[in-house]
Amino acid sequence: MVEPINLNKARKARAKADAKAKAAQNRGLFGLAKPTKLASQLEAERIRRELEAKKRED
Repeated sequence: MVEPINLNKARKARAKADAKAKAAQNRGLFGLAKPTKLASQLEAERIRRELEAKKRED
């Protein structure tokens, strides 16, 4: 015979798993320290300026 499941516990477990997944995603998006973000932005700007300087005018 199949063991009955508690639907309330299953619902809460699914919600907890969804919250953990969202938290992991947010850590990836927003988890960088301010100096790290600033350094990467400055590096991207430097690369963009360097590329602009190398473009040829038509």
